[in-house]
Amino acid sequence: MPFCTQCGHQAADGDAFCANCGARQSGASESSARPAGPPPPLHDPLAGLSPRTAAILCYVPAIGWIAAVIVLAARRFKDDRMIRFHAFQGLYLFAAWLIVDWVIGPIARATPGHYFPVDLVLHALILGVSIFMMVKASHNEAYVLPIIGELAQKSVIEQ
Repeated sequence: MPFCTQCGHQAADGDAFCANCGARQSGASESSARPAGPPPPLHDPLAGLSPRTAAILCYVPAIGWIAAVIVLAARRFKDDRMIRFHAFQGLYLFAAWLIVDWVIGPIARATPGHYFPVDLVLHALILGVSIFMMVKASHNEAYVLPIIGELAQKSVIEQ
C-alpha cells in the first residue's frame, strides 16, 4: 500500500487525494483525479427550513433550545435579526424553565409548610408563554417578553 507524499498517511492504490490531509497523490491516475477548480459547494442542511419555521422551533418546550442554538450557529440566519431575536428569546425562556426546575422548585419543596406548588404554577406559566410565542412567531411577529425579550434584543444588537 502507498503512503501520502505530504503527511505519510496510508492510502489506497488508486487514490488521487489523501483522505487525511487532502494532498494530491503523485501516483494516482489522471482519470480518477477530479477536475481542477474550486471544490463543489457544500450542501446546506438548513436550505429547506423557512425563517418562520425556524422561529417557531426555537420555542418548542424542552427541545427548542437545540433549534435555537442551531439557528444562532447557522450562516443562513446570520443577518436575519428577527430570527436571531426569536432564537435568543427561546434560549432565555428555556433558561427560565431551568431556574424554576433547579432553583425555585427545590427551595419551595424544602420550605416548611409548603402546600402551594409554586414550581408547577411557574412551569405552567412558562409553557403557556412558549405556546403564545410559537403563535406570535408563526405570524412573523417579534413580541418582546418582559426581561427575557429585552435581553434577547440586546443579544441580537451585540452580534
